[in-house]
Amino acid sequence: MQESCKHEICKNVYITTPIYYVNDVAHIGHAYTTIIADMLARYSRLTGLNTFLLTGTDEHGQKISQSAELRGKTPKEYADEISGKFKTLWDDFDITYDKFIRTTDEEHKLGVQKAFQTMFDKGDIYKGEYEGFYCVSCETFFTEKQLVDEQFCPDCGRPTSIVKEESYFFKLSKYEDKLIKWYEENEDCILPRAKKNEISNFVKGGLRDLSISRTSFDWGVKLPDSMNEPKHVMYVWLDALMNYITALGYGTDDKNMNFWPANVQLVGKDILRFHAIYWPAFLMSLDLPLPKHIAAHGWWTRDGEKMSKSKGNVVDPKQVADAYGLDAFRYFMLREVPFGQDGDFSQKALIDRIN
Repeated sequence: MQESCKHEICKNVYITTPIYYVNDVAHIGHAYTTIIADMLARYSRLTGLNTFLLTGTDEHGQKISQSAELRGKTPKEYADEISGKFKTLWDDFDITYDKFIRTTDEEHKLGVQKAFQTMFDKGDIYKGEYEGFYCVSCETFFTEKQLVDEQFCPDCGRPTSIVKEESYFFKLSKYEDKLIKWYEENEDCILPRAKKNEISNFVKGGLRDLSISRTSFDWGVKLPDSMNEPKHVMYVWLDALMNYITALGYGTDDKNMNFWPANVQLVGKDILRFHAIYWPAFLMSLDLPLPKHIAAHGWWTRDGEKMSKSKGNVVDPKQVADAYGLDAFRYFMLREVPFGQDGDFSQKALIDRIN
């Protein structure tokens, strides 16, 4: 704890990145989010504030289980390998994180189970049966109206499958009015502001209760022992979103809970809905304060085209930093694109910016 924190002027600042899904190695989008968060944390420390920067990896879910099986590994072996690559990259990039959390950490699991029990005891979780169109890649259910050509995921374009299983549900619909009130009373709770309007309009269209457990696979956090439901594991988004408080000791020693609520939670625009709807609703159910700002950045293309493995145009951030220097790469990422807008990566743009 810094000496200045003994005085009234001390202020805690908590900055988070998303925890990155370990289905593949880090790409330029991961680097972009993390470099922004690191820049904010460094600035905060320079101004004398007591700062905590969190990053880490999201390691549960059906997609991880399937990826591990394809490689002849256990899910934990595969998660260890990919998570290790993320941590090594952030160390190479001089990311000044205070904690690197993994959802396979025992302390995290205990915190998630405590949250589930607390919401259940409050009457916000009930048991039912779910049937819907499920995208394994996005770990998300969709309605028939949301599908593209009656079959394909609206987010990633992959085919969905109909899943019917016993499930526990979170009463998301109960928090519809409270969420809208939060958006309206806090001008900058979601940044850029145009994104907040999108989210608010989505919620005004009506929310359905959220399926928060699975029985069709077992690679995930088990429900609390008191539930006596050995077949169920928690939905990956419930598990993942809780990392922001379990990293501070929620559910174990509460050691750093004085850093909550978060000042800035950085996310890519593709996962904003989970963070701006599910996450605050979970926090409301837990009677915890909401984050001050959830900030969504844009995507990166390469030479005007969307990056994909099949096109072979995915930018490896380590290769770029090694070729041009870490400071030059970090500067380019922060300077090239106004926050919230999409950016285009090209060798020419990088060289021009450096020059």
